[in-house]
Amino acid sequence: MSRAVELAQVWRGDILESIHYGHAVICNGEGEVVEAFGDPDLVMLPRSSCKMIQALPLLESGATLSESQVAFACASHSGGAIHTEMARDWLAELGLAEGDMRCGSHMPQDQPELHRLIRAGAEPCQLHNNCSGKHCGFLMLNQHLKGGSEYVELDHPVQKAAREAFEDVTGEVSTGYGIDGCSAPNFTTSLAGLGRAMGFFANAHHKNGARAGAAARLTAAMTRHPVLVAGEGRACTDLMRAMDGRVAIKTGAEAVYVAILPEHGLGIALKVVDGTTRAAECAIAALLIRAGVLSPDHPSARRYWNAPIINCRGTTTGWVRPGAALV
Repeated sequence: MSRAVELAQVWRGDILESIHYGHAVICNGEGEVVEAFGDPDLVMLPRSSCKMIQALPLLESGATLSESQVAFACASHSGGAIHTEMARDWLAELGLAEGDMRCGSHMPQDQPELHRLIRAGAEPCQLHNNCSGKHCGFLMLNQHLKGGSEYVELDHPVQKAAREAFEDVTGEVSTGYGIDGCSAPNFTTSLAGLGRAMGFFANAHHKNGARAGAAARLTAAMTRHPVLVAGEGRACTDLMRAMDGRVAIKTGAEAVYVAILPEHGLGIALKVVDGTTRAAECAIAALLIRAGVLSPDHPSARRYWNAPIINCRGTTTGWVRPGAALV
C-alpha cells in the first residue's frame, strides 16, 4: 500500500493525536480517474461497498422486486425490526425460510433490537445478519438460475454471475478473492476499478441496456430508502438523507467507502489503510463536501466531517478532521 496520503486526523485539544492514511479516487463515466489521492492502482477488497454490483444479476434476471427489496439487496443493515421483517417477508415470498440462508448470524447493531434479544435471553438469527438483504437477493437469483442450495460457493452460478458483473463494471479481471464475513466471495479490484464501477452507476440513467437499467434502478432505490441500506444513526443513512436523494453512498468493512453522484456523472471510492471506520466516514464526508453535493453546515455532515469527540461527561475533547490531502 504505497503512497498513502492523509485522509483523516484526530485531534485532542490542540494536539494532533492520530493520523489515518489511505487512498481515494474520483472517476467519470468513461472510466477515467479524474482525481486521485494516494495510489489509484491499489489492489484491494471492496467488501460490502460492492453490494450494488453483486445485485446487478438479480435485477437483470427479470425477477419482480419492489423498490424496497432492491434497496435492501444493497444493505449492510443494523438488524433492526424494519430489516429483519423485510428479510423474513422476502424469504416467505420465495417459499423459503431463515434456514435456507448461508450468511450466519451475529448480534444486531440496532440498539432496540439488541436490548430486546438480551431481555428475552434470545440468540440472534441469520435475519439479523447485516448482509441478510444481499442473501435474500442471492436466493431469489438462485431460483431463476436453478442452482444448488450452497449459493455462496465460488463455482456456484450465483457467484459466477456476480463475478462477471463485477469484472464488467470495474473493467478489470479480478486477480483474487477473499471470503467475506457473510461467507460470500469478495473479489479483488484496483481502487480505480471500484471508482470506475461507481462512475458507471452514476451515468447509468443516460445509457441503454439491461445492465445500465439495473444500475440506475439500484442507485435510485438506495437514495429513496436510506434507512434500509444501513439504519438509524448510521453514516450511510444520515448522509444520504442529508443529500436529499441526490447521491448514493455505501460503506464496506475495513474502511472502504463508495459514492455514486448521478448529477455529476462521477463515482468515488476510498480505502483507509488501517481499516478504521471513523476515518472512512470523515473522508467520504469531506469528498462529498468537496464535490458540492453535501453542505458542510448540515447537522449530519458535522457528525462525520470535523466531528466532535465527546467524553463520558459530555465534554468535547477533540475532533476527527479531514487529512491534509482533503483540505
